[in-house]
Order: sequence, then C-alpha cells, then structure tokens
Amino acid sequence: MTVLPLRIRLTAWYFAVLAISFAFFGVIAFLVMRRSIMVTVDEGLRNQAAGARELIQQTWPSGRESLVDELRELEEIRAGGDLLQVSDQAGNWIYRSESTSRYGLAAPKEARISIVTQELRGSHWRVLTVPVQVANGTYMVQIATPLDEFYKALDRFRWLLLLSSPFLLLLASAGGYWLSRRALAPVDQITQEARSITAHNLSRRLAVPHTRDELQRLSMTLNGMLERLEKAFQRVTQFTADASHELRTPIALMRTRAEIALRRPRSEDAYRETLDQVLKELERTSGLIEKMMLLARADSGVETLQRIHLNLAESVAQACREGRTLAMAKQISFHEQLPEAPVWVEGDTHFLRRLFLILIDNAVKYTPPEGRIDVTLGTDAGGAVAEFRDTGIGMAAEDLPNIFERFYRSESARAREMGGAGLGLSIGRWIAEAHGGTIEVESTVGQGTVFRVRLPIWKS
Repeated sequence: MTVLPLRIRLTAWYFAVLAISFAFFGVIAFLVMRRSIMVTVDEGLRNQAAGARELIQQTWPSGRESLVDELRELEEIRAGGDLLQVSDQAGNWIYRSESTSRYGLAAPKEARISIVTQELRGSHWRVLTVPVQVANGTYMVQIATPLDEFYKALDRFRWLLLLSSPFLLLLASAGGYWLSRRALAPVDQITQEARSITAHNLSRRLAVPHTRDELQRLSMTLNGMLERLEKAFQRVTQFTADASHELRTPIALMRTRAEIALRRPRSEDAYRETLDQVLKELERTSGLIEKMMLLARADSGVETLQRIHLNLAESVAQACREGRTLAMAKQISFHEQLPEAPVWVEGDTHFLRRLFLILIDNAVKYTPPEGRIDVTLGTDAGGAVAEFRDTGIGMAAEDLPNIFERFYRSESARAREMGGAGLGLSIGRWIAEAHGGTIEVESTVGQGTVFRVRLPIWKS
C-alpha cells in the first residue's frame, strides 16, 4: 500500500475538517436564520394582536357596527398583505377582511391562544389566534401574515451556502496545501542535512532555527542524538583499538615463544617451560576477553542482574576471605571491620562480591609489601557505605577523573607486571551503578587510595 506524502495527508485532513466545519456551520446558520425569521414574524403578530385586543375592549360597548368600523380602519393602517378576522365564541363572524375570506381561513374551534403555520390555497401563512374577554362574552381574533417571501429568502440563503461552500472549501484546501508545503520545507532541509551526516563526519551538527517551536526542538533533539552517537562511536572505536592493543601483546608473546621453541629440538623441560609460559598468557588473555565481553553485554543491556534481598555484610566478608589470601601472598596486613547487624540491600550476590573483590585486588596490586589494607562497612543517611583503604603507591590528582575509563592505567601503574588491562574499575563502576549506587575515590601519591561504594538500603 502506497503511503501518501505528509503534505498530501495534512491537506486531506484539513479538507475533511473544513468540510465538516462548513457543513455544521451551514446547518446551524440555516436553522438560526429560520428561527430568527419565525421569532420576528411571531413578535409582529403578537403586537398586532395586542392592538386588536385593546381596540375591541375599548369599542365593544358602542355596538357591533362601531366595532366593525374600527376593525376596518385598523386593517387599513396594517400591512396590506396580512389577514384579520374576528368571530364570537359561537363562531359567528364579527369581521373578516376581503383577503381572509378569499383564502378561506377557518374560524378557531377552541378559545385559546395558538400560533401555527398553515397552507392556504398554495401559500404558507403564520396564523395567530388570541381570545379577547369582554363583558358580553369572548371574541376570537385571528391574524395571519404570509411566509412565502421569507421562505424564498431562506431558499436563497440555502443555495448561497450550497454553492459557496465548495468554492471556499477548495480555496481553503489550496491554501492549506501551500501552507503545509511551506511549513514542511524546513523539515525537508533538516532531512537533507541529516542524510549528509555519516560515520566519517559525525561531528557535524544541524542548523538550529531560533523559532522557539517544534522545528527548533526537533533540530536540538537530533543534534543531541548525533552527539550521543558520536560519543558512542568514539567509545566503540577506542574500545576496539585498546582491545586490539591489549590482545596484540600476549598473542605476540605466545607466537614468539612457540616459534623459538620450534626452531631446534629441545629437552622436555624446555618444552614444558614454554608451554607453561604460553598457558599463563592464555589465562591472562582469557580473563581479558571475559571482561571485555561483560562490558559489551552491559553496554547492550543484555547483562541482567538477579536481584534478591541480601545481607551486604556477607558479600563483603566473602570478598575479604579471598582478598586476605592475596594480601598474605605479598605480606600485606589485611584488616576488616564489618557490622554484626545485617545491612540489607537489593542486588545480585555474584556481582556485588565481584565488585568488592575488584577493589581489594586493586589495593593488593598497588600496595607494596609490609603495607596495610582496611575494609569497613557501615551505614549513613544515604545508605550502605563500603570503604576500601590501602597504603599503596596512590594516584595523581589528574588521573582520578579517568581511572574508571576502560583500559586506562595511571602512569604509576603502567608496568605490566603490576597492573592488569585496565578494565576492573570500569566493571566495578558498572556494577555499582546497576545497583543504583555510586563509587568514589580519593588518593594521594605515595600515601594510598580510598574507594567508597554507596548502595541504597532496602526498606521493607
């Protein structure tokens, strides 16, 4: 099914709305005009009836002939086209104008006020019947006025609406189409500019019209999206480059050692030593690939947490048990201070233990022998706070904003034998933020580093 252009669809909707509006307006205008005519006619008949009533009440004591004369004079000064007839309660005519008898307006059957539309000899009349009470009885006054001219005026008005509405509708639709093209022209321009932006020029931005309308918001939104895409593209490019760099070294080492081992026959011990070195590099490379896959899954939203209500002190204690073994291997003093009361949070046990172990492992790597590592857990107004303090080599102030970036290692940790690939803290930050928490760092070169993890406490 072919989809019509937006300007055509807008014009079609505009045409439909106008057509319904014109039809509604025409019907309402016609009904209002007809109602206004009938109200005016009825008001005129009532005024004439009031005059006739007053005349009858003043003249009837002078006798019937005087009443007839007065009624004849009244008719002469009235509109010539109107009808007037007066009868008594028994239906006997007191007075009938010549036109009344010609049209055959029948006498009323009941002594009550009424106003109706009647057809008399092919013509439409508005007839008002009014009883007039006098001492010797009741007179029935009937006054009628023709409606044909009014009906003709209504017909002319109806035809005016029927003939002018299509013309006005087409004219307005043409104007609507022109306006829609003019209104959508900036959108076409934005489309062309956006289409010209590719992966090679993501730094380009759309021109933002200062119109304070939807077009300005659209341009600003697209520019914001382009900025996010550029940053994401840069992260992917940088991540790929860093990953290639990190993987190139162990692969080159394994290849070199294998080539050297195969150049000439060697003893079993020599081959075993080479295989042992290759195995260590493979283990390191496997760990690096696993970390990169974890971050990739986190970026794509595939990696999910298995959230449960858990005692955070137990997760910290488990990480401390593994961390103490690492510290003892380097002759580092390891101390922990955990609360006896449970600290309940909502989170993933595996990932939280991994977060704490990353921070402990980081402290062990950069703390020299005879150093000290302290792990504490407590609570404050903001939630649970786990603190990891060491007396290691520390970091410079200019390194602190970047230590959570992937593959970043401070200058003091560039030596491969001391540092890893630079992904641990990136994973740690993701775990903390995925639990709705934060991770902070304080460090001084030569004095040590403090990491603080803040997590929201679960409230039942």
